[in-house]
Amino acid sequence: MKAIRIHETGGPEVMTLEDVELGAPGPGEVRVKHAAIGLNFIDTYHRTGLYKLPLPTGLGLEAAGTVEAVGEGVTTLKEGDRVAYGAGPIGAYAQGRIMPAGRLAKLPDAVSFETAAAMMLKGMTVRYLLRETYRVAAGETILFHAAAGGVGLIACQWAKALGATVIGTVGSQEKAELARANGCDHTIDYRKENVAERVREITGGEGVPVVYDGVGRATLEASLDSLRPRGLLVSFGNASGPVDKFDTGLLSAKGSLYLTRPTLMTYVASDEALRENASDLISMVASGKIEIAVNQRYALADVTAAHRDLEARKTTGSTILMP
Repeated sequence: MKAIRIHETGGPEVMTLEDVELGAPGPGEVRVKHAAIGLNFIDTYHRTGLYKLPLPTGLGLEAAGTVEAVGEGVTTLKEGDRVAYGAGPIGAYAQGRIMPAGRLAKLPDAVSFETAAAMMLKGMTVRYLLRETYRVAAGETILFHAAAGGVGLIACQWAKALGATVIGTVGSQEKAELARANGCDHTIDYRKENVAERVREITGGEGVPVVYDGVGRATLEASLDSLRPRGLLVSFGNASGPVDKFDTGLLSAKGSLYLTRPTLMTYVASDEALRENASDLISMVASGKIEIAVNQRYALADVTAAHRDLEARKTTGSTILMP
């Protein structure tokens, strides 16, 4: 079996395609043959060492495929089942792997392998953001950064299905059109417009109750200035670099604001929590309320190019690797 491994952290060039032996699944495990693999920005954090992993290591948290073999004690899955996962463990960049059975979600026929590989991590992220970190309600207006990205396009659709008004930031006219086509009510081109001023205009000077910010350092100030008093900044990623040396006094000065830095892994730490999250996501996609845009496909062997394009913000929607 072929798998991507890294022996040191660094740029995309540190990833190598290697031969890996897959044995039989142990107790509580299954062996999965991958049909499609998800590419996510967090993969670049693992590759660069921003998020530390023991080396050498595989990469990737998300994939979909078919159960090939079942270990002792597994009763929830059988050989031939269609499954997907999006919360690890690390090592999805591979043609197949051994997985804990409890971390897999069954796929209905209505959801393809490519769709599943493109949606699990991003979609489960959106689910915890909109339904748990801050429970978005009908009639509310929210700000979501990078609205044309993989997470953003799912979030716009899900928030719209909840009855919210969505303001999204984008970096081009093309991305603005894409975001609007996926439920974003108002787009702000952060390259040309002052984000916080536009948010105030759209909300009649009030600001929004919640800002979802996966960009990080570059958008922190605009995010804080877009919030109404006692609003919540959900900083769930750092595509532009991590926020450091943050002065908590800004939260009081700007209106007794709240700040949280959540991760999907905390929200789906138990198998039960993961099942609930994944089931909700799969139902939304199977029902047609959310469509997953697979806009880029790369061969697993071309993962270096995929990472370069992702980091250069050349991609929109979701990207998958084909094993």
